[in-house]
Amino acid sequence: MCGIVGMVGNGPVNQEIYDALLLLQHRGQDSTGIATAEPNGVFHLNKQRGQVREAFRTRDMRGLLGNIGLGHVRYATKGTASSEEEAQPFYVNAPYGIVLVHNGNLTNTRELTDELFHKDRRHLNTSSDTELLVNVLANELQGSISGLQLDPEQIFTAVSRVHERVEGSYATIALVAGYGLLAFRDPFGIRPLILGTRPALDGEGYEWIVASESLVLENAGFEIVRDVEPGEAVFISIDGKLHTKQCAKDAKLMPCSFEYVYLARPDSEMNGISVYEARLRMGERLADTIAKYTPAGAIDVVMPIPDSSRPAAMQVARKLGIEYREGFYKNRYVGRTFIMPGQAVRKKSVRQKLNAMSSEFKGKNVLLIDDSIVRGTTSKEIIQMARDAGAKTVTFASAAPPVRYPHVYGINMPSRHELVAHGRTIPEIAQELGADYMVYQEIDDLKAAILEGSPDVEDLDMSCFDGRYVTGTVSEEYLAWVEGTQES
Repeated sequence: MCGIVGMVGNGPVNQEIYDALLLLQHRGQDSTGIATAEPNGVFHLNKQRGQVREAFRTRDMRGLLGNIGLGHVRYATKGTASSEEEAQPFYVNAPYGIVLVHNGNLTNTRELTDELFHKDRRHLNTSSDTELLVNVLANELQGSISGLQLDPEQIFTAVSRVHERVEGSYATIALVAGYGLLAFRDPFGIRPLILGTRPALDGEGYEWIVASESLVLENAGFEIVRDVEPGEAVFISIDGKLHTKQCAKDAKLMPCSFEYVYLARPDSEMNGISVYEARLRMGERLADTIAKYTPAGAIDVVMPIPDSSRPAAMQVARKLGIEYREGFYKNRYVGRTFIMPGQAVRKKSVRQKLNAMSSEFKGKNVLLIDDSIVRGTTSKEIIQMARDAGAKTVTFASAAPPVRYPHVYGINMPSRHELVAHGRTIPEIAQELGADYMVYQEIDDLKAAILEGSPDVEDLDMSCFDGRYVTGTVSEEYLAWVEGTQES
């Protein structure tokens, strides 16, 4: 999971890209980068480890010249989180010069690495699948060029060939030196990408933006045009002209369900579905399951684990007719524990991030609602915190189903052995985490809660819950290989 943004403006775009990355910071905290381009094709690039506010100084921003640019915040799922070389954007100098950012995860990296070295004669300097992607695009663009000038049809031909070679999830934005901005989405639309526009300040033409979440567009005064379609490519020339084309065969929209569960901000809309309203519906359905599986009178109060579970928790309390209270105070200067690397770091960060207020817990039968339970590290600490604060009993409920399978499309859940639900029944999970009762959302209820928001989305990627990988290219051998590389 990462956050990406690209802009074509009538004036300097460096500040607005910086502002956009601040809004996308929840999607990645490992590193960040911005690249801009002048009309003559000169790129300016700055990428650093850490979060946006600490990465860029005034002198850095002054050097990011140009009316076209892109930015990235990274949550490492491939490569090394601590390496600045793995930070995005990535650059290749031919053809023309291309700078690229990517949100997602390629699943045929072994094959692509071999092809690029032996067939395409291209050198890779990192283990990042984004470097793979920019080199595949560059190679296919080189093979699509005819004549002296690059035109949109040649670019779209190159993207079609990228779709044929690359497997996995990818929402991608690239700058082509001297020509414009290219954005495209994988044929299943697993990772989000949204297009927006606004009139130029000087009244001449339009400015354009593509970003991972709609809140970026709305905050900067852009009108949402639509989501980039699965398999579609969007090219915006440096003079602001928009060109689009479907570049994939048999494209089908199957977005990642985990975006709605946890990853996206609630004030965003993706694929026509409000994230906030989807989470409210998750709470409505979860309430029925809680009522079914917990004894009458076993719950005195409902509390969310802040922040992403709050909408679901409010709806659970309303539907069950039980008092809703805020029992945890959140330190907002600590990052999201789920996307922190390493179990030890996550465990330590839980108590730095949350503080249980004893007055809300003492002597009560507490129902805690979380958006999801992945490794269980955070949940176990939170349940113990509730007990330490005086809770009589602790019922723990997840607005998502048990995460039993690896997620290979851009979320760091690579190993089944790390997942607390893998190989365990729900009572066994409760015992492992220290809860008196344990309740999970049903898979069908989660799907219905999300899909109810849009008639255009017929199915979802729910692979981490049901083991069904929508691209059809994820084998048991691949999963074993990924687990082996993570453990080595």
